[in-house]
This record gives sequence, structure tokens and C-alpha cells, in this order.
Amino acid sequence: MKKYFLLILITAAACSAKAQGYNYNNYGIGFGVSSVKGYTNVARNYDHLAYNINFVYNYSPYVPVMAEFQFGTLTGGGLTVDRDPYRRQYKNNYKAVYLHADLQAGEVMDYQGSFLLDIVKNFYIGTGAGFVLNNLTVQRTSLDDPNYVFPGKNSGINFSLPLRFGYEFKIYNEYDMPIFNIDLGYRHNVVFGEGLDGYNDPSSKFKNNALSQYRQITVGIRFNFGAESAYDRSIRSY
Repeated sequence: MKKYFLLILITAAACSAKAQGYNYNNYGIGFGVSSVKGYTNVARNYDHLAYNINFVYNYSPYVPVMAEFQFGTLTGGGLTVDRDPYRRQYKNNYKAVYLHADLQAGEVMDYQGSFLLDIVKNFYIGTGAGFVLNNLTVQRTSLDDPNYVFPGKNSGINFSLPLRFGYEFKIYNEYDMPIFNIDLGYRHNVVFGEGLDGYNDPSSKFKNNALSQYRQITVGIRFNFGAESAYDRSIRSY
């Protein structure tokens, strides 16, 4: 009887040891800050800060799917010709919602047994979709011709396509599960429509041949929680 009891204890200990390093939480919540800058119809755009909060479903430890709420400020142009040749100026206190997913290298490569690949596994690319809610203050009347009003809207919603890449640092708990994630990334958002700066000038009169965009240089942190799942190999190799 003692032999059977000892065998059960050894088996349980072995299973527990195997489980360490393989498990991850299914959910996460995080927040971040970005340096944002628009690429719009006006000649010059400026850097500002934006903030986000995100709710995460971890499809795997290397494939997070995120619902994100973001808000910030975009500005550009100016009332002098060195800032914009037509002296246009805008300020957009925007909000945005996105659904996006990242694919980290660890999902598609065998990193076990390699110190270098264990570092490389946390690089990621990602994309998704979302909407930008614009809230603009715009120099609407031309300062050169008071009879000309720049066409466009001071508010509206535009579809946006985010393109993401970066690196995620994983911080582990005593069970070798990733409990915190620190994200350093670059993100480029392509915005469809002319709502980002509020100007919808005719291309026959103004140079206007590209989609509006804005970029983000991001730092974020995420806390993982909730039910656990087992991955098919150890998440922490070193």
C-alpha cells in the first residue's frame, strides 16, 4: 500500500513539474501611452500623447486578441505659410476603438534549447480594424480669401486599419506563468476618409492624393488573469 501511495505522489509531482512553464492565463487587461503624430493634408503635423486601455483574450501565450479604447490629440498646420502654405490649422481631440490581434514569433518557431531564439520569440506583427471618432477645431475660413471656406466636417467617424510591430517582454510568476507583459511597439494607422484633419479640399485646387494616417510609438503594460490553459511547449525556456 505504501508503494502505491509513493507512486501516486511521484506521479503527481512529475505532472506538477511538467505543468510549470506550460500554463498561461486566458485573459488580460492593460494600458499604455503613445507618442502620436498625424500625416494629413496640411504640410506640418506635430507630436502629442495618446492613451489606451485594452482588454485581452490570450488565444495562446503568443497570440493576444485585444479590444482597445484609445484617446488623444492630433494637431497640424498653422496660421503662417511656413507651417502650411494655405494657412490651414486643425486640432483633433479624437477617440478610437480597435479590435486587433498580434502574432508573436514564438507561435510559429521552435525556440526551445536556444538562448537566441528564446529572445527572438517575443517579436510580433499584428493588424485589425477600428473606428476613429473625430472632434475637431479647424481654421475653416481662408485667411487669404475670406470668401473661401475650406470644405470638410468638424466631427465624424472614419474606418481605420492598424499595422503593428514590436517586442513584448514577459514577466513570470513563481509558477513560470507570464503574469505581466511589457510592450514596446510601433503602430501605423491608415484612416479612410478625410475626417482626421477636417479638410476635404478638392484635389484640383489642393494637393490631396493620399489617405490620412497617424503613427504611434507605444509603451504598454498588461496584467494577465483568469482561467488557465496549457501550451504545447514550455513558455519560459531560460
